[in-house]
Amino acid sequence: MGMQAPGSRPHREASGLPGPESFWHFSNHQSCPRRTVVARPQCGFSKKAAKIIFQYRTGCHINGQKVSEGRDATIEEDPCLTCHCSKNKLTCAKRACPVLTCPIGLQVMSKGKCCPICSEGKRATLLFPERTMNMPCIIGKDYRKHEESFTLDKCTKCSCFNGTTICSRTSCPVLECAKEHQKTSPGECCPHCPQIEEVRSTCTAEGQTYADGESWRLDDCKSCMCHSGEPRCAMEQCPRLSCPLGQDMERPPGQCCYRCVERDSVCTVYGDPHYKTFDGKFYNFQGSCKYQLTADCVNHTFSIRVTNDGRSARYSSRTKTVSMKIGDTKINLGHKLRVKIDGKRIEMPYNGSIGNITRDKDDNVEVNTTIGIKLFWDGAGYLEVKAPISYKNRLCGLCGNFNSVVRDDLKTRNGVIFKEAGRENSWKFGESWRVGGKKACSRKQDNVHKEKPCHKATKNLSAQDQSA
Repeated sequence: MGMQAPGSRPHREASGLPGPESFWHFSNHQSCPRRTVVARPQCGFSKKAAKIIFQYRTGCHINGQKVSEGRDATIEEDPCLTCHCSKNKLTCAKRACPVLTCPIGLQVMSKGKCCPICSEGKRATLLFPERTMNMPCIIGKDYRKHEESFTLDKCTKCSCFNGTTICSRTSCPVLECAKEHQKTSPGECCPHCPQIEEVRSTCTAEGQTYADGESWRLDDCKSCMCHSGEPRCAMEQCPRLSCPLGQDMERPPGQCCYRCVERDSVCTVYGDPHYKTFDGKFYNFQGSCKYQLTADCVNHTFSIRVTNDGRSARYSSRTKTVSMKIGDTKINLGHKLRVKIDGKRIEMPYNGSIGNITRDKDDNVEVNTTIGIKLFWDGAGYLEVKAPISYKNRLCGLCGNFNSVVRDDLKTRNGVIFKEAGRENSWKFGESWRVGGKKACSRKQDNVHKEKPCHKATKNLSAQDQSA
């Protein structure tokens, strides 16, 4: 014999609760609708309780805990209750527990759970191996005939149909008073809060005393409120979060839940040299002159230039010096970790109006500016430039434009975009960001983008063969 019962049916609470005038309580519950309770004057409401719980007219609050828009919250007093904040209104739903087939003595309620379960873990027992029409039903020790209607308790009505017991249970509204103060009138299913003439004015929690209506925070996700001499606590429920590429999970100070935020981006120069732009594009450029690595091309708050040295090799170079200009201040990072500000060598650590300059434990130079731009320099050709998200869509130079789009990073000074980072394209792109005169170049004339001599000799030989 099987049994069916409703698993959980939400109880719709008074959802539009912007202020005390629409708060509800159930001292006159008999005059309210049985399943759905809406805030109406004829149902009775307590302005004192409204002032205690709904003291804020913006956002959602329950037991002193602020619930963010679109989030859920639970309260310790009732595990079956879940509240949801939407458009500054708190809507609560209460789960109705299913009817169990086992006797009450075998029903077990676990801590923190909403509904009891049968200790033997069985919802029904097969008493009739061969099913026939018009079979009776057995609930616990009771025997019920086919199509017989009966009540299990004041809130549960059932009927037997061909060996299956189908039950419905009234879901009671949420009350503002504690469970020990709730009363149920004879013949009624749901309890109500009695009129309390004298209410205690303080609460004591963890050695602290709080006035009636005062709230306090246990942590960023959990708050409590003193309600008629009793602490009431609520906890905000955070959704599962998965951040896309280029974003990190971050929990803002004072907030319960994490959020996805775009991370600061880094441009890297290394080797002979190779470049990785802010948006993650790799390319090679071996020019031996001075170039604009990156700059604020919108508000012009800073610029960074690099000077490449190519005297020791014909077809490669390395980053020799880095210069950064912020306003009228110029910072130079040179070979062997020499640092100058406005032409004067400084000792580290240095603190000034443009920020601070230090050496880390590995003896590398770190520059942290007041505008958010950071530099990391090892003195031998490795350079990192870190830009905060506030500079997105504002940068230009060899490090790209920092717009989260990789395919347009090779954009020249005059707006030409090379989608492929081939040898010739990289050269044309890099040369467009060249600054300074010919004296800034360590090789007489850079011809690396042209064909090497061996390639020319091969082509000349092929031409001679063809003419022969």
